[in-house]
Amino acid sequence: MAKGYLIARLNVTDAEKFAQYAKLASAASAAFGARPLVRGGRFETLEGDERTRNVILEFDSYEAARAYYFSDAYQAAKVAREGAAVAEFVLVEGTD
Repeated sequence: MAKGYLIARLNVTDAEKFAQYAKLASAASAAFGARPLVRGGRFETLEGDERTRNVILEFDSYEAARAYYFSDAYQAAKVAREGAAVAEFVLVEGTD
């Protein structure tokens, strides 16, 4: 079965509020078996709009990644993120 990847690109606008979101989102992702491949770190914007924080989470499947994003636990984290960041999230199925 192909893995699922949640890719998030964000610009944090309120660090204190974002820290609360990160705590909630991390707990939710752990409950769904996510493996963080990227959380911040050095980056270069080669094309498109720059986002200063980049995250890639790996899940056992596309369905598991989708279940995480739409879970009550992550949706509560998402509410906590409101006003703390400008974000783009993409769910991608990996290759076998």
